[in-house]
Amino acid sequence: MNMLNSTIQKETREVSVSKLTELERRFLNAYQHEFPMSPTPYADIADELGMTEANVLEMLDSLSRRNILSRIGPVFTPNRAGCSTLVAMAVPAEQLEAVATLVNSYDEVNHNYERLNDFNLWFVLTASDHERIETIVSELRNKTGFQLLNLPLEQAYHIDLGFPLWC
Repeated sequence: MNMLNSTIQKETREVSVSKLTELERRFLNAYQHEFPMSPTPYADIADELGMTEANVLEMLDSLSRRNILSRIGPVFTPNRAGCSTLVAMAVPAEQLEAVATLVNSYDEVNHNYERLNDFNLWFVLTASDHERIETIVSELRNKTGFQLLNLPLEQAYHIDLGFPLWC
């Protein structure tokens, strides 16, 4: 596996349906929206899918290693808990992996994406306040020397990105 694939998410990703088990398909469809909110979510999923909690965790690890599943976590309404901004960087292709690793070193970044554009590295910063956002943006600009766009939210739109997969 190329290190770039483990560091940044590609703009397009092909996943062969034939490489997913029926159980993986069921999991990916079922838990886009309704992930169990309990002290034991993986045990709850195991009960619902008719397997053990250890099997659920093994399946998630496999999906992650195969770059099919990048993260499990909540999606918060922007700027409801702290503040956030979208950031885009123009990074030479040969330095993209190193810069993505630097970006990922900040706790305030949970993932980033490679885009097919002059501004080819995109990520969301989420911090306790605007001052921390500005500090990180400045640090990244100073450490890399690359052009960076800070694109704070101006108008919120809700787009439900959950949809039936491999029905």
